[in-house]
Amino acid sequence: MTQRRRRSLALLTSGVLALPLLAGCGAGEDDGGPAAAGPDIGLTAREQVADGGVLRWAVDSLPETLNAFQADADATTTRIAGAVLPQLFTLDAKGRPVANPDYLEKAEVVEREPKQVVLYKLNQKAVWSDGREIGAADFVAQWRALNGKDSAYWTARNSGYERIEKIERGKNDLEVKVTFVRPYADWRSLFSPLYPKQVMGTPEAFNEGARGALKVTAGPFNLGAIDKKTGTAALTRNPRWWGRGAKLDTLVLTAVPRAGRPAALAAGKVDLAEIDRAGADRIALAHRDAGRVDGTHGPGASLTPAQATRSWALAHGADETKAKEEQENRQKNAEAVQKYADEQSALRGFEVRRSLEPSYTQLAMNGASGPLSDERVRRAIARALDRKELAEIVLKPLGLPAKPVGSHLALAGQQAYADNSDALGGQDTHAAQALLADAGWRKDGKLTEPPEAKAGPEGEGATDDSKTPSGAKPGPGDGTGNDGLYIVGQDDGRNGAVRRDRPDRRGRPGRPSAPVSGPRILQEGPAAFEGDLVDEGMAFVPGSLRGRPSPVLAPSSLAAQQGEALLAQAGAIEDGKRAAAAAAAKAEAEADGEDAKEPAKATPAPAPAKQVAPRTSGAMLAKDGKQLDLRFVLPAGPGSEALRAVGERISQTLRKIGISTRITKVPDESFFKDHIASGQYDLALYSWPATAFPATDDRPIFAKPEPAADGSLLVEQNYTRVGTDHIDQLFDQAAGELDEAKARDLMRKADARIWAAAGSIPLYQRPELVAAKPGLANAGAFGLGAPRFQDIGWKKPPAAKDAKKK
Repeated sequence: MTQRRRRSLALLTSGVLALPLLAGCGAGEDDGGPAAAGPDIGLTAREQVADGGVLRWAVDSLPETLNAFQADADATTTRIAGAVLPQLFTLDAKGRPVANPDYLEKAEVVEREPKQVVLYKLNQKAVWSDGREIGAADFVAQWRALNGKDSAYWTARNSGYERIEKIERGKNDLEVKVTFVRPYADWRSLFSPLYPKQVMGTPEAFNEGARGALKVTAGPFNLGAIDKKTGTAALTRNPRWWGRGAKLDTLVLTAVPRAGRPAALAAGKVDLAEIDRAGADRIALAHRDAGRVDGTHGPGASLTPAQATRSWALAHGADETKAKEEQENRQKNAEAVQKYADEQSALRGFEVRRSLEPSYTQLAMNGASGPLSDERVRRAIARALDRKELAEIVLKPLGLPAKPVGSHLALAGQQAYADNSDALGGQDTHAAQALLADAGWRKDGKLTEPPEAKAGPEGEGATDDSKTPSGAKPGPGDGTGNDGLYIVGQDDGRNGAVRRDRPDRRGRPGRPSAPVSGPRILQEGPAAFEGDLVDEGMAFVPGSLRGRPSPVLAPSSLAAQQGEALLAQAGAIEDGKRAAAAAAAKAEAEADGEDAKEPAKATPAPAPAKQVAPRTSGAMLAKDGKQLDLRFVLPAGPGSEALRAVGERISQTLRKIGISTRITKVPDESFFKDHIASGQYDLALYSWPATAFPATDDRPIFAKPEPAADGSLLVEQNYTRVGTDHIDQLFDQAAGELDEAKARDLMRKADARIWAAAGSIPLYQRPELVAAKPGLANAGAFGLGAPRFQDIGWKKPPAAKDAKKK
């Protein structure tokens, strides 16, 4: 992994469009404008940072490998590599690559014809920790390992390295000349990080030698012990470092799950940790309440007076068994409340540093099959969305700027950034409805498919591999099947469609056999009342839909019962009018206090042919007998609450234009592998990291899928399965364009085409929330920039500063 962030997780048009803005909006703004949010790192001059000390920094997990070019490298691999290995180019606060003077005196293209030649002039002080100079031999070893020609190297990627023809020494040992077979615009992406030739020199060393240790390094820190028992990796100050020395003695990376970070911060296990909104809220409450807990939040906050009274009564009741059990529960609750109060008191010693991550969240639409294979339907969904409103749901409560992202290929501040969303068009409900009508989707459409039929991939034989098998008990982590699934806008009685009772509604396994009194709001979880489908947020009285009369006649409840009695007595009637007349006569007689007389039996008339009311889609859209129904997959785990809130708002918006969505919440561990990558979804929300090198890093994400020999699609990382030849051509042209202004223009044109294809819709830049001790300098929410590890440390006490001034 490099500073450009690996493209991993943890994301075919029809018709010809007229695109007046293919050059990209703001194409003349070559600087990309200001970043949406700058870094919040407690910026402090080095002279005001104390020498020495230890920083404990939370990470998600210890790395499986220390080789950033292997498939199982992760964010911790990247962090360690950034501190202990050469980074020839780093990212500044606007996410732009800049030469790192600790390693480079200069790096530039010195020849363009007949072939591109890049000359690296190395810092003459740059040496490996074993004392050897960094030089051409290290460049050659890394190129040979990553150029893809030797399959014995288990590499995850080789982008750019395959374009190199040769590497040779320059005029002296401090110069390295790299000659390319064909031009490569993103040459700055190469050799960061740079590994020593001991790691890259042989397949054995590459594959296994750097998985658990790095014996030779060349950064402000060396890699110390990795202790899997304590979940820590120690980085120690490099005594051979030739640059400005690291302020810290030791940097300890500590594995802490996201949900456990507030407790770890409070316990003093870590000093710096990225947190979610729930953690940020706890720190805000700790400051607001001065560390005191008043019962309005934390354990016991949801306890009502009635529940408290009942608990006290049980604990002091005559039933000794129940009393003992309740007393134990009360003791556990009291301990939990005290623990929470102690944590809140400790969390007052932290602050939350805020910025926006170098990544964006998008709405992905699977264009492989079903309704979303029609570009008009995808464009309609995109035009229906208020992207600013969706951004505000996530960012406004955090006090962060909530401007929608305008590019798939860059973020505000980066040189390639321009808002190209006008190539698709802004929010316009009427335009969305017109696109759907043009695609043949109509309201009140006749439904010929059974109610279970879906218009999306599932209706075409696709399966959900993560559903709980029939008859098996769902485990605690299961979030599929009916669990976590609810339907927005599907045949719920509010859209004008007929919802018919089924003969098997009573007595089905797993269904409640008796109604429960009182209304209930169904927001999440299975809608399991007698087979009725209930909208999220809809008040529902179980049992109220039982025995619903025929929607064709729709008589009152009493008249329906009387009509059934008359039919049983008479055997048959000629038409609905006679039944209604008999019912009305009997009702009038009863009202006058007279005895109702049974009608005289007549010769049974031939029974009328049974008429089945046609099913229609009502206010929802249908085409070719199928309702427009899309499966919307979201992660179910903690920390994804904001994502789910955005998904629910999108579903509500789509319902207003007649599109039904079925939100399915799935376990985090299966969300990407079993649903996104495998194509088992119609709509999904997930994020892509930004990159300083979009021509290289973003091409696999938007490349047109190609058919494989077995009939499947080779999608690379294009999980929307939407792409065009023109987009591919623009990427290829940009990757080989050495004129930086022209390369940016090509990327903006590609982005406009991606917007027009409407396979993915960027929504907002992800929030970055980091808990830090106020005395920590130059670390926190880095935004688009990269950490400068040697500058991180603890601020000098005010007294020390004053003494220095005197």
